[in-house]
Amino acid sequence: MEDPHRRPDGVSDETVEALGSLSKALETTERARGHLFAFHQLTGTADFELDRAVELLNAAGHPEWAERVRTEILGRNVIPGHWTFQIVEAYDRTYYEAFRDLERAAVDRLAGGRDHLYEAELKEARRTRNHPDHTARPDSPGTRPPNGPFT
Repeated sequence: MEDPHRRPDGVSDETVEALGSLSKALETTERARGHLFAFHQLTGTADFELDRAVELLNAAGHPEWAERVRTEILGRNVIPGHWTFQIVEAYDRTYYEAFRDLERAAVDRLAGGRDHLYEAELKEARRTRNHPDHTARPDSPGTRPPNGPFT
């Protein structure tokens, strides 16, 4: 079987570096998307906690404050016309999906669909030959099995 992380014939150093940079940018976008989901979940959690705050303010004899929280903040748009799920959906449709699809198309067209060529070549350059924790692949002879509670 051919190594899926070996550079195809005719792919230049510059192309490998450019695709590595494109993939790194996409990975950063993946992290940004994760933060956007965290924003969505944290905002939702805060909104549900407002139910408790309204209840407690009423119980403490502050019905006017309970009503202000209920009508002014609970269920409020985070930006005009948008709850956080709508922001996530717009980000996905407008930016994330286009970026992901373009990166995939570039890797397919310019590197025969082989992902992480830049990283694979970096690994090969930095690993110590004949060391059991520096093997080229998981199935390489001499690879040390992982240690820990799940082995």
